[in-house]
Amino acid sequence: MRFIRSLLLFLYFVVFTVPYATACFIAFPFMNADRRYWMAVGWCRATVAVVRFLNGIDYRIEGWENLPNGPAVLLSKHQSAWETLAFPAIMPRPLCYVFKRELLYVPFFGWALGMLKMVHIDRKEGKYAFASVVKQGRLRMSEGAWVIMFPEGTRTPVGKQGKYKTGGARFAIDAGAPVVPIAHNAGHVWPRNSFLKYAGTVTVSIGKPIDSTGLTPDALNARVEAWIEAEMRRIDPGAYQDADGAAPNAGRRTQERGASDRTDAARG
Repeated sequence: MRFIRSLLLFLYFVVFTVPYATACFIAFPFMNADRRYWMAVGWCRATVAVVRFLNGIDYRIEGWENLPNGPAVLLSKHQSAWETLAFPAIMPRPLCYVFKRELLYVPFFGWALGMLKMVHIDRKEGKYAFASVVKQGRLRMSEGAWVIMFPEGTRTPVGKQGKYKTGGARFAIDAGAPVVPIAHNAGHVWPRNSFLKYAGTVTVSIGKPIDSTGLTPDALNARVEAWIEAEMRRIDPGAYQDADGAAPNAGRRTQERGASDRTDAARG
């Protein structure tokens, strides 16, 4: 059943994404930037609803009150593709992802992305690339958006910790914006490089803003890393007990059993 549901999700992406991206590409020239963004987010919201219905993947948010009413840089744990598509659907403000300029040349997806107000890195600019990112980010935040980055850079397996890069901290300091750290355990339901999706509830924990004023990139990055990793061990303790002899997948099995019990109870 899990394979069938995962296959149906794959077919949804094939059947729905290309026409939706094409519709965005056609409609965007006739819209302002704000309406373009929310039209694109419509795909994210639809996908979050589909994975809830097809795959039993839901979410809950802790610390919603910590989101600031002003400019901010969100620095998040990165475990799966779920957070990439779910965060725009969840957050109350537009999000600006920082991405490589090369993605603009991807058919449909990249073309539509290029018509949104995101922050892109042109590595051909060399030492001036980061200054360009800061300039773009400041402009987006002045327009009411939040910039979001994944300091680990790549998706890390459940129970693991990647190297936290200082780019996000440097950006926040140069832009004069606070950092909001975010922890989540989406890797249990949507593992990286896995075709199969698993039923369960993702916990998204939002930390209190960290003032970047007067901090060095290393110091700010260390605070972000310390909070996220400590919070990961609180919301997903079973995934971090390998050193104590627990099975690496104990957290996933516990979550799957809970989801199975809820499903059985609902069928009653």
